[in-house]
Amino acid sequence: MRVQKFAPMSKNFATFDCDAHIAEPPGLWDRAKDSLSQRELRALEDTMWFDSESRQLIVNGKAGMGAMSRHVGATPGTLNLLTIAGPGLKHNLQRTLHVRNLRRQTALSAEQADYVHHRGAYEPKPRLRDMDIQGIDQVMIIPSDIDTYPWLQNDIGAKAMCKAYNDWAYEYCQEGPQRLYFAALLPLQNPKFAADEVRRVAARGCRVALVRPIDALGNYPVQPKYDPVWKAMEETGVVFGMHPFSAFGSLKPPAYTEQHSGAELMEWCINSSGLAHLFLTNVQNFQAEAALWVTMALMSGFFERFSKLRAAVFEASSTWLSFLLDECDKAYRLYRNDRKRYPLKRLPSETFFAHCVTGFEGDEAPPSRMPDFYRDILAWSSDVYHHDGDDAWRAIETMRKCELPESYQARFLGDNARRLYKIDPPASFIRDRVTEIERPDWWPTDDEVRQALQPEAGLRR
Repeated sequence: MRVQKFAPMSKNFATFDCDAHIAEPPGLWDRAKDSLSQRELRALEDTMWFDSESRQLIVNGKAGMGAMSRHVGATPGTLNLLTIAGPGLKHNLQRTLHVRNLRRQTALSAEQADYVHHRGAYEPKPRLRDMDIQGIDQVMIIPSDIDTYPWLQNDIGAKAMCKAYNDWAYEYCQEGPQRLYFAALLPLQNPKFAADEVRRVAARGCRVALVRPIDALGNYPVQPKYDPVWKAMEETGVVFGMHPFSAFGSLKPPAYTEQHSGAELMEWCINSSGLAHLFLTNVQNFQAEAALWVTMALMSGFFERFSKLRAAVFEASSTWLSFLLDECDKAYRLYRNDRKRYPLKRLPSETFFAHCVTGFEGDEAPPSRMPDFYRDILAWSSDVYHHDGDDAWRAIETMRKCELPESYQARFLGDNARRLYKIDPPASFIRDRVTEIERPDWWPTDDEVRQALQPEAGLRR
């Protein structure tokens, strides 16, 4: 038995992870039969259904769609990127396991692949145990297939899918209701259905509803047809959770072939140029989508029309934000006399500070160097169990290197998110880091990790 060791650390505040993920289990569809009407069930089967025989997700009649079809369970010789980033499984270890999988003789066995397939991604009890090690006291869970739901073409099927997911996520969180919270999906294909779902989940204690910055069919949140949704959020206090996705466009209906979001244009660039690196698709397009939404919401007067609405900008980092707000303020000062819309009542940056919070990740250092700017608008996200996820201890380590005072650490890692969601701190919280995790004998050694981090180690033989 090997032992993975970590440097001792402690904290004096409760953390809140505002954007971590779950991997929707195939059982979600089976249990939907008990909660949906026959009409909803038939529509769901025709719209988005997990076929247990082929183990594929069928979306709008197309098989093999969505993240679930590519990442269901543990498979020998592969890493499930939706469930990999569990306790202690840092990026260097993931790289080492990837290198092993490049060679048949060292590829992960079924047992080994299952070991690094963390069940906390879809089971609450293992998740709570993992959170204890990761230093995560409270968490907002977000689905992994969020890039599929907006493409559903049947309104009733979309309504049924969101209802099925939200009911499952609610039950998931009942295992630890003071620690686990869920962000709801909305069937924006039909604004009336979406507004009804906001009210339904709000009655069950849901704090956040997820919305794309621009939906899959080119509709923006400022369009009047969505007004009932934002009004429902104002009435219930549910937060507008803006979450980008990479928008591959594989499910786009033929009638929309000429419409593209910013992220999808980047995908076209990557595919047409043959770029092998994932930076543009895994980082830059999320930031582009978020920047588009922030600019549109601020410059259109969206928050002046819906003055009680609060919003969270998820999974887009935050370093770009200060520059963008400066540019919005500058543009408004220069061109406000030329606006075709009514004048704004305050500067775009002031509106953002009054209505929004932005997420950041634990290895993102610039916010710690600008604490006064981010003081009330920054909320930490781990992104576990996705491959780029990490724990609270990594975030604290980054902040301490920047010599950020502990009072700001407490704000950024928990207090700001709880204030936004109107959630109380837990009765008790994790103070000390777990410094040792027992690992099986096949676990990578320090020497193997160092060798795997060499560029040539990633080449297939």
